[in-house]
This record gives sequence, structure tokens and C-alpha cells, in this order.
Amino acid sequence: MAVIETSHLEKVFRIPHEKRNTLFQALTGFFSPLPYETFHALHDITLGIDDGEMFGVIGDNGSGKSTFLKILARILVPTSGIVLTKKRVTPFLELGVGFNTDFTAAENIKIYGIIMGLTPREIDDKADEILEFADLVRFRDTRLRNFSSGMQVRLAFSTAIRTNPEILLLDEVLAVGDMDFQKKCYRVINTFKNEGVTMIYVSHDLDSVKKYCDRTMLLHKGEQVMLGESREVVERYRGSPAT
Repeated sequence: MAVIETSHLEKVFRIPHEKRNTLFQALTGFFSPLPYETFHALHDITLGIDDGEMFGVIGDNGSGKSTFLKILARILVPTSGIVLTKKRVTPFLELGVGFNTDFTAAENIKIYGIIMGLTPREIDDKADEILEFADLVRFRDTRLRNFSSGMQVRLAFSTAIRTNPEILLLDEVLAVGDMDFQKKCYRVINTFKNEGVTMIYVSHDLDSVKKYCDRTMLLHKGEQVMLGESREVVERYRGSPAT
């Protein structure tokens, strides 16, 4: 059963060619709109992702991978087409999304947990596990502005996986932590696969895509070039025949 479906999905951005920095320029510009060009980030993406599937998305920088995930997470609105998600989506797309750097680690855990639908009791029960998994117990009361990027991503991932995800969106997040933390993350991914959690995984780490993803979509300049078994799609992207 498909839990994510897209039909003729399109996303177009309008890119202005000049800036208006003064009030006079803004007022006079009211009668002469800024010239702009259109950038087609996604074009005619139609697919279904099954319940419990780990689905990979690969392609060059600028191919539309992150845009695709942000539309699934409802961070971006598609220009046209249909997107249906039939279960709760937990997005973990960019470092620090959903966190406030002026708050402590413990405070951010509470805020993120509430956003993801956990009760205050559930958050209190899970807080110690989150900090322990992230190796940040002694930084419980430290503001995030004093965290390194690696510490922030460990806290973000550790919090996201404790919110009982049904559909988990992962965008290049595992490349930030150190080797030991990455091993812990992949153990979690294996557990989620065994529990039937649906995952959409964007990564330039093609070996991990081949190892973990059931199917993979290759994007190029916003278009779906290939969709199929992960090994074959990765080899197509690498430019060599599947073996």
C-alpha cells in the first residue's frame, strides 16, 4: 500500500534579476515589476512510495532532491500537481530546522517534541534517552548557539527518532556526525526498517543508498531520469552498467 503518492508534481521558482534597496526604487518599481526568470526545480514527478519502504533519492547538486523532500514535508508548496501523504511525516532535512539556538538542549527537546505531537509526559520520559544517544548529557543546559554543527545534528537526529516516526525524511543528515555516531544512526535505520517505518533518504553516499534503500529515484535538473532497484539506479548514475 502506497503511503506517499505524487502525480505530475511541479515546482517552479521565480528568480528576480535586480534588487531594490531604497524606498524610491520600491515605489517607482510598483509600476514596473522586476524582471525575473523561472527555474524548474521539479518537473512531472509521478510515483508511489509503499508503506515500510526505504526510498532513496539521488542526483547532482541542484537536481531537485531537497525540494522534493521539502514538498513532502509541506515546507514548500508545489506549483502544480498532487501530493498525498497518508501517515504522519517527521522531517529531518537540515541542520537546526525546528530548533532555536537561544534555547538550551533540554528546552529544544521539549519544543520539538510538542511540535511532533508528543505529550509533556512523553517528552520528560524520553529526554534522558535523547541526550544519552547524542552523547550530550553534560550539555543539557547549554544553549545551542554554543554547540558545534556536529553536536547540533546529533541532538536533532536523536530527538527526531524518539518521536515515533511513521514517515521519516532524511536529507544528507548522517554525513555530519562522526564515525561512531553514524554507526549508531545506521543501527537505528535498520531497526526502523524492521519495524516498518517508511523512510525517504537523500544522500550522496551511494554505497549507503545501495545498501539500505529498496528503490531509488535518480533526478537530473528536476526530472525523473530513472526509478527502480537501488543498485541499478546507482550504477546508472555512476555511468557504468549494473553488474
